[in-house]
Parts: sequence; structure tokens; C-alpha cells
Amino acid sequence: MTKRPQISLGLSMRYVGYHAAAWRHPSADPGAASSFQHFLHVARTAEAAAFDMVFLADGIGIRAKDEPPGSLCRSAQTAELEPLTLLSALASTTSRIGLVATASTTYNEPFHVARKYASLDKISGGRAGWNIVTSWSDAEAQNFNRDAHLDYTTRYDRAGEFVEVVTGLWDSWDADAFVHDKQTGVFFDADKLHVLNHQGKHFKVKGPLSVARSPQTRPVLVQAGASEAGMEIAARHAEVVYAVPHDIDTGRAYYADVKNRVEQQGRSRDALKIMPGITPFIGRTEAEAREKYDLLNALVAPELGLSYLYGQMGDLSAYPLDGPVPEPNDPKVRSIAKNLLALARRDNMTIRQLYTHIAAGFGSRIVIGTPSQIVDEMEAWVDAGAADGFNICPAVLPLGLEEFAEMVVPELRRRGLFRTDYAGQTLRDHLGIPVPPSRYAG
Repeated sequence: MTKRPQISLGLSMRYVGYHAAAWRHPSADPGAASSFQHFLHVARTAEAAAFDMVFLADGIGIRAKDEPPGSLCRSAQTAELEPLTLLSALASTTSRIGLVATASTTYNEPFHVARKYASLDKISGGRAGWNIVTSWSDAEAQNFNRDAHLDYTTRYDRAGEFVEVVTGLWDSWDADAFVHDKQTGVFFDADKLHVLNHQGKHFKVKGPLSVARSPQTRPVLVQAGASEAGMEIAARHAEVVYAVPHDIDTGRAYYADVKNRVEQQGRSRDALKIMPGITPFIGRTEAEAREKYDLLNALVAPELGLSYLYGQMGDLSAYPLDGPVPEPNDPKVRSIAKNLLALARRDNMTIRQLYTHIAAGFGSRIVIGTPSQIVDEMEAWVDAGAADGFNICPAVLPLGLEEFAEMVVPELRRRGLFRTDYAGQTLRDHLGIPVPPSRYAG
């Protein structure tokens, strides 16, 4: 029998979980997002289940607004730990799982990002990944000497150059540059040091990077945008893409589009993994799973639920809550707004129903059922050419992860879809993606 391709599994572990009311769940610690012990337990649980990686999304400001009034004080998505500091701590307390975090190309400099992620990769023994984002909110801009966010075209143009500079800096040293010859007094081979001397539209960076070559050659590049500009960056550079399609046909079309763009860039289709996000509600029976979903939804205050649409699709407060979902009104993230509008129209949702749906998984696809039913759906997406794996976004942490590891992972393994243990040490080993050659090789 032909061996089945193994899926990739990532864990999004931001906040106390991806449901808006996660912090109110009876099992939850409301302050967990500021607790190292919480994240240590989550990371070790994911590692014990052989997940490829844990992932920390990030925003460098509190993006939520008090719209409608009274919503902000009901949100737990307001206080958290800085991702690279947290992942550096987790690197020394885990041994195999990949460690991926977001860093903005708009509010960082390339040298900062290159140095931090190269350091994390060395500290972790080759397990680091950088999730490339441009940021999107004025709240972040106002923390960095701006009144408003950069326009869409400018920030993506800057992002493309930013990634070129970072990857160039990661090639500053050949793997065997440091000879450490005590007899001759030569610390490194000067012929194996490369000075970037980048001069472009947005950046002028001489280099070289003051961190030796990464154990993975370079950290894994991750990208989450579904816009035209975002997909082009993914096609040129990314090795993992997080996606948010809500139906298999949209997922298949997105998958084919991105993979075709990868080939057009002269890369192998297998050099990039596409991992749609899902928020599973798992029960021993379908009724039990539905009860878990309904329990959390009942804990969402109306003010908080409506606020999710402000951030995702613009201000819809002028429309009746029990009326149809209109076209996005000045959306901050166009690709997410497009997907949510398609979902609402497909299922004939009202605004109230849509915000409840978003609140349940912060925009990711909701899957409700038994372990077998959930794996049925995951398997269908992989077989249809809509996914290489999945980014699991538990509704409540650590509860949702523990249930997934206990009930869903064994079913994946029974069907030959997921490994029983790690096959290598690095994140690239886990994902089965190639080591990129240095631009100076040969």
C-alpha cells in the first residue's frame, strides 16, 4: 500500500484561546496570557503530541477599540507577553517543537529581525520561524511616531524589500566560517564572510550580521496574508502559509493559486506548506461537541461580539444586527473581510450570526464534531488539494489542545496521516522543506 503523505500540524497559542469568551470558561485561568507557566505547559503538550510548531501571532499595540462602548473592558485580548522573549524562554525548556512568532516589517528594521530570529534559531538548535506581517492598525502606528498606518501599497512594497534584506543578512557567514584556530590566531576565515551592502528604495543596510549562520541555514519563513501583494511575497519567500478559507472550494482555489505562483518563481511546489486555520470543538458525540460550542457562545457579551466586526470588516454599527451582512466598510484587513463576506453570504448569516461565528474562533474555520468527524474533514481537505496541514487554533487553552492531543491526534495516526514521533531535530526536518542555499554558494 502506498504510504500516505504526512500532514503538518501547527498550534496557535495566543491569549487564553481563540474564542472571545475563552477567559470566562470554567476551566480557564483568565490571566494565562501573561503566565510563562501556562505557555510552557501548552508548548510541552504540543511537543508531546509531535506538533511541528507552536505559533505566536502578535500586534504591537492594543488593536481593539471601545466600539461599541463597553466592549474593550470585556476583551481578554489586551495583555500578553512579547513573543520573542517568550519563545527564547521556551527554547530552553523544550527540545523538538518549532517556535514561530510574528514580527512586523512596518515597525522594525531588517537588521533587528535578522539578528533576533538568527539568535532564536541558534538558542533552540534550529527550531525558529518568522511570521512576516506588515501590521494593519492605526493603534500600532500611534506607538511608533505616526498618526496613521502606512498605506497598503507602501507597506507591502517595504515588506518585500525588508524580507530580501533579512534573508541577505542571514547569508552573512558561511557555515564553516569560524575556524577558531588557536595556533594561528585566526578566529574566522575572511573569505567566508559576506557583506550585504544593500541599497534600495526603503533600506540601506551594509551588514554583515553579527550572528553566526543559523542551524537551519536560515529560520523558516511564514506568511499569513491572502491579498494579492501578500501572496506574491509568499510565492517568492515563504515556506509556510497560514490561510483562513471557510469552505473546501475556496481552500482548493487558494491552494492552487499560491502553489502556481511558487512555481512561477522557480521554486518547487513542495517548498511551501499551506496550513488553513481551524478551531475544533471536540466531543465524544456530536451533541457533546455542540454543547461545548454553545456554552462558550453564550458567554460572549453582545458589545464584545459586535466589536469583532469593527476590526475585521469596518464599522457596521449603522446596520441592523439581525439583517444581512453588507459589503465591508473600510476593512483593515481586506483578505479576511473578503473571506468573511463570502461565508456570510453562503450561509445567509445576519450580522449577529456572523459576529458569533467570528467570536468562536477569531475568524478561523469552526469544526464541530467527534474526533472521527473532525479528521474526516481534515482528510477531505488534504485529499482535495486544499491543505498540506492545519494550524490548530483552540477555542480555550490549554483545554482545547489537551482534547485535540488526546482524541484527534490518535485518529490521525490510525489513518496514517500523522507521525508518531519527530523524524529530525529542526523545524525544517519536521515540515520536510528544503534547506535554502546561500546566495553566495558556488
